[in-house]
Amino acid sequence: MSVRKVSLVCGEYYHVYNRGNSKQTIFLDVHDYKRFQMCLYIANGFNAFVFRDAKKDDVFDFVRDAQLVAIGAYCLMPNHFHILLTPLVDGGIQKFMQKITTSYSMYFNKRHERTGSLFEGRFRSEHADSDEYLKYLFSYIHLNPIKLIEPNWKEAGVADTFKTFNYLKGYSYSSFPDYIGPAYVNRVEKKILKYEAFPKYFTDNNEIEKEMSEWIQYKQE
Repeated sequence: MSVRKVSLVCGEYYHVYNRGNSKQTIFLDVHDYKRFQMCLYIANGFNAFVFRDAKKDDVFDFVRDAQLVAIGAYCLMPNHFHILLTPLVDGGIQKFMQKITTSYSMYFNKRHERTGSLFEGRFRSEHADSDEYLKYLFSYIHLNPIKLIEPNWKEAGVADTFKTFNYLKGYSYSSFPDYIGPAYVNRVEKKILKYEAFPKYFTDNNEIEKEMSEWIQYKQE
């Protein structure tokens, strides 16, 4: 077994990610995306939970007791996912990732009548070892969906920034709507996040848009 290069310790922040085995799609429709979001919430705790024992609307009301990690941002893409988090207990990230990938893989294989490994090995991780990098990750993770509407935006640029931001605000398989946009007040998925566990880099929506706009311009240069 390979040794993980990054030590996952409490008090530090990490970008964890994984993709489908052989880059295969891991979210085929809205039901898959929503199931993974439910897993992000329900797998983050020590209490056991059985999906068949609850209605979908009740999942985000489940009392998780102590949490394993605090999640600051996430984004689900057709064949991969990104999560920004910090462990709240020793081994919290490893336990959380094992729970979420096992639960989702079992669901996906059963629903889509397939067998075998869904993900490409163990999850990967990067240590956000500076304020600058941690702040950047909020933008990097939330900008991912642009590739779905403008695949070559990093090389060719964004044709319409206003349209792009509206798309990101409405991309419900990301935590971006929980930070900005009309949906953030009522979204039940905001329970996935633990805002207070992360530095407050932005005081309002305008600062968030300004930061992300700067990164969009940077990628185009």
